[in-house]
Amino acid sequence: MTDLAAVARTSSKREHTAGISSACRPCRRRGRCSVGFHGYAETAGDHLDALADDSRQPRRGCSSSVQALHPFYTRKERVVASWMTRDDRELAIGDNIDYVGRVLDRVRADHPTRPTLVFSGFSQGGAMAYRAAANYRADGLIMLAARRAAGHRRTPRRARCRRCCSAAERRTSGIPKRRKPLTARRSRSIGARVETCVFDGGHEWTDAFRAAASAFLRRAQQ
Repeated sequence: MTDLAAVARTSSKREHTAGISSACRPCRRRGRCSVGFHGYAETAGDHLDALADDSRQPRRGCSSSVQALHPFYTRKERVVASWMTRDDRELAIGDNIDYVGRVLDRVRADHPTRPTLVFSGFSQGGAMAYRAAANYRADGLIMLAARRAAGHRRTPRRARCRRCCSAAERRTSGIPKRRKPLTARRSRSIGARVETCVFDGGHEWTDAFRAAASAFLRRAQQ
């Protein structure tokens, strides 16, 4: 895995510096570009490792996972990150969307990829994947244990996504039960055809979900 180089950025109402940071598994042959978003208190590497755990996952293409912009320490002194903050929420949403665009540009510049683009997100990262698909044209969107992103309608861009695979767990393990798979009605704003998957398990990646995601990726590449 390689870290992408850091660049400076500014927002209209606040100025700060942040790095374009992404874990990436490049490929030698041109293939699809897969971009993932990790959950709360995780890292880009965690998400990339979860994607790679399934031997059935199609290997044609470059797989990347974006590091969230709000790092913090866990009680075990591990540095993890969050996609959202309570302060300046609307500004943070705009910053995150612009940040995704810069990551896409850098990944495509550094690695051979085809136009096919698939976003994926787990838990809090699922909302970011949804926002990405609402702003950058994609061939597929995979969401696990996530809700549609609040505030996505306020973003300035408009994009369409061909397919969406939305999955939720039956046993919530403390996660609010209102997190259900995305429906066709709720995905209307990105124009995606939705496939849903409900599986037995907690708030985690499971073999059942990985099998569904792998099958979805094969269909998205057709």
